[in-house]
Amino acid sequence: MELTFNTKLKGTIALTDSFQLTKTLREDNSLYKFIWARKGTVTIDVDHQLITLQENDIISLTNLHHLEIKESEGDYMILLFNSNFYCIYGNDHEVSCSGFLFNGTSRIMHFRLSEEEKATCEAIITSLQSEFQVNDNLKEEMLRILLKHFIIHATRVARKNLHITPDMEESFNSVRRFYVLVDQHFKEKKQVQDYADMLCKSPKTLSHLLSLYNLPSPLKVIHQRVEAEAKRLLLYSEMTAKEIAHLLGFEDQASFSRFFKKVSGESITQYKRQLKESGKIDN
Repeated sequence: MELTFNTKLKGTIALTDSFQLTKTLREDNSLYKFIWARKGTVTIDVDHQLITLQENDIISLTNLHHLEIKESEGDYMILLFNSNFYCIYGNDHEVSCSGFLFNGTSRIMHFRLSEEEKATCEAIITSLQSEFQVNDNLKEEMLRILLKHFIIHATRVARKNLHITPDMEESFNSVRRFYVLVDQHFKEKKQVQDYADMLCKSPKTLSHLLSLYNLPSPLKVIHQRVEAEAKRLLLYSEMTAKEIAHLLGFEDQASFSRFFKKVSGESITQYKRQLKESGKIDN
């Protein structure tokens, strides 16, 4: 099954249970994704890291993450959309998911549905499937409403998994804002103080906020974002290490190489050799 709707302004929303067979969706690098293992298990490759989803697991990926379905022993569903169809940043006041369900680090949001939560997801997906078949001038907005419903439900489930209570709303919004700022500025700002200043907080307070939700330290979040971008560029672009170093805001290739080895545990040369030997990049 593949259901797709495109707007006149290049907005896209799609629903599929056969992503690996859908070239158009696989090659569209503008799409945000929810992957839901509905029955059995599904093994996926996200930026060449294997993840096995158990029944009723959901993960959310940004348009930056590269997704492949490696093996499916059951049924899965993927809901996809781009910013032209629904902008999660511009409409954060509606769904409160930016920097939480979706951010550019390698730390992927992963949660499991209860039976009640599963029933809600099933109802939304069923409504989406029906709406894709409608042909009138209300279709676009109805699909957008249902997408928002799914995002809000996913946000609530993920918050529940992190034990976020109403009295923690303000502090959690600061954490989300921090992740958004890192996505926006990681190339030129790599110090915790930079982000603490933008949030009008001290570095110590920012560290405390992240620790409340068992998240990495602010410096590690920044480093994870830079590392994720570096690895994506090494994997999916033809840029040299020198060009990547410049793009990511390092003074020179040597400082980038030192950073990469420190955060990944291997040199750029070792990383690329490993990718070539595994066939993940061309020789």
